[in-house]
Amino acid sequence: MDLIKNKASSSKVDGGKRPAHEQVYQTLKSQIMYGDLVPGQPVTIQGLTESLGVGMTPVREAIRRLISDGALVFQGNRRVSVPLLSGTDVEQMIFARISIESELSRRATANLEPADIDQLEKLDQRLDQTITDGDVSGYLRLNHQFHETLYAHADAPILNDLAERLWLRFGPSLRVVCGRFGTHSLPDRHKDIIASLRAKDAEKVAKATAQDIEQGMELMSDALISA
Repeated sequence: MDLIKNKASSSKVDGGKRPAHEQVYQTLKSQIMYGDLVPGQPVTIQGLTESLGVGMTPVREAIRRLISDGALVFQGNRRVSVPLLSGTDVEQMIFARISIESELSRRATANLEPADIDQLEKLDQRLDQTITDGDVSGYLRLNHQFHETLYAHADAPILNDLAERLWLRFGPSLRVVCGRFGTHSLPDRHKDIIASLRAKDAEKVAKATAQDIEQGMELMSDALISA
């Protein structure tokens, strides 16, 4: 199989005004980050053009960018795949994510208004429901949205870009782990983050973020090692 078949609403490129290659990039980025493309599974350029309903040129450009992001690797014969993570890869990601995302959350603390924190709390409540329901896809999307919304207030575009690239690299493997073990065992320090945000305690926000990252990534590492 060249490509996992997703719902039509998520697999087709939208008809917006963005350039076709940007639309394809964003669509594939979403599929990779949320694990719709399985690590190690080869995907053909032709298969992508047919699935997304676009020409080869925007697909090639999108793939080039995703390879640069580290989200895809070229396998030859017009095939690419989502890279498989090793234990060493995960160890490096833990270090990088804690370093970058703790700083993002620390910087965001002073910039968040009460209404912004309320928005994060509502996202976390919806996230809790996906855990209760065992909704892996919903969990992955809302978990990313929670962190993305928090980090957007850091006013640190370079750090944000680095964090997004890291999410692209571990997202597919997290989907595999969630699919194997479900959502109930997943750690969640979001309530600690929210409480510390309300207290305007940047150091506690950073610490809770680091704990959230470390617990989640170590769970993924243990699952990959035992697979």
